[in-house]
Amino acid sequence: MEDTRNLIDKFKGHPNEQIKAELDKSRTPLEIAIENVEHDFNIGSIVRTANSFNVSKVHIIGKKKYNRRGAMCTDKYLEILHHPTIDDFFKTQANRELIAIENNTKDAKPLHEKHFTPNTTLIFGSENNGITKELLEKSHETRYIESFGSTRSVNVGVAAGIAMYEYVRQNTF
Repeated sequence: MEDTRNLIDKFKGHPNEQIKAELDKSRTPLEIAIENVEHDFNIGSIVRTANSFNVSKVHIIGKKKYNRRGAMCTDKYLEILHHPTIDDFFKTQANRELIAIENNTKDAKPLHEKHFTPNTTLIFGSENNGITKELLEKSHETRYIESFGSTRSVNVGVAAGIAMYEYVRQNTF
């Protein structure tokens, strides 16, 4: 029977546990945090992209449930941690640089000027309300993704993909 999972060829026919174990050998130290994203599909999209960039962990702060269909089963290949509160999340972030990706703050600097350290956690928030004030204040810095059209921002799933790519480009290639 043909393996129809959305996998690169070297993983076709292998059980999920074996794929995850193989990916664990080459993960980037990048972690992703998602806070209060309202649309479950966006969370699933971020999880799928995190798998594509082989990040080490995805943290979901607050809301626990998300649309796994959007993740296209990629949640089986990486570690996803749920934190009911911001304080619970911060207990896992010792010695990490916390970078909020947010366009609703005066203190934000352009993403393209950021030089990422290996132990970085990228933080993403709700499209409607952004990252909470509490989490922004506890982040080390805030970056935004420049917009060149009439819309001031891109979808949170797209923003996560852009930021993950920039991190991986700087720390892998």
